[in-house]
Amino acid sequence: MPGNKPQPLWLAYIGLTLTPLFWAGNAVVARSVVDTIPPLSLSFWRWVIALAILLPIGLPAVRRQWPVIVDRWPSMLALAAFSVGAFNTLLYLSAQTTTALNITLVNSTIPIMVALMAWLILGDRMRPLQIMGIGLAIAGVLVVVGRGNWQTFTQLSFQPGDLIMVGAVFCWGLFSVLLRRQAVPLDPIAFLTTQVALGVLVILPFYLTDFLFISGGFEPSMEVAPTLLYVAIFPGILAYAFWNNGVHRVGPSKAAMFMYLNPVYAAVLAGLFLAERLSVFHLAGGVLILLGLLLTTRPAKLSPVR
Repeated sequence: MPGNKPQPLWLAYIGLTLTPLFWAGNAVVARSVVDTIPPLSLSFWRWVIALAILLPIGLPAVRRQWPVIVDRWPSMLALAAFSVGAFNTLLYLSAQTTTALNITLVNSTIPIMVALMAWLILGDRMRPLQIMGIGLAIAGVLVVVGRGNWQTFTQLSFQPGDLIMVGAVFCWGLFSVLLRRQAVPLDPIAFLTTQVALGVLVILPFYLTDFLFISGGFEPSMEVAPTLLYVAIFPGILAYAFWNNGVHRVGPSKAAMFMYLNPVYAAVLAGLFLAERLSVFHLAGGVLILLGLLLTTRPAKLSPVR
């Protein structure tokens, strides 16, 4: 608005520094509650709580722009299905059979997946350095998924969680490309509120099926409340807000560089809370992914908006 002072740039950088910390914490929390909260329950209630927090702020904006939402509801539903619905649910499912470190390393390849999907679907031009970066990042993911043992691929003895996490990254890449191709003219708060609401509806039938016929859900208690509040507020609402603001203030290319902090934070948090140890394959895969990210994001200036 006219007369308002612009937000100091250092606040945007603080937000971008905190965002990968919240995402790394999301993977660590998911891994820590595998025996307590079923993944579909964690995903569903995370977004229900987030929606309850968002509604008082976002509902007026949703009402003002309701005609746009109604007109573009197929696009909004597709975007919500791949982001709020599929990505987070698959991440929590992957935590059942793989480590927080593996989740975070694979998750760090999102900019590469976005660049690859933009090339395949949107026809974006790929530079030689980008192609080289994608190749290095894919090699890094293969090292992490194979746990440094190439017999894993010949014997098809993968950890299911690693492959599920690759599927989650694919969903986020598809979401990011669709977000560019089917841009919806909504205010950020109206867009986020609508996305979360539609995402809850997407998850609902899967959650009910799991609750009624498979896991039976979880026992509500004060012990699980901090977990649900954390995943709703920090990697949910705040990470979305900080990331979107950072991309707007400093640009997608600079913002993408902060994703390199994700595995660093995860290594520290997983070591502190889960006693997960760094292995040689983590370091080798991480170096390849890091080099791939450096080569891919700098020239392409591609980054997902989370």
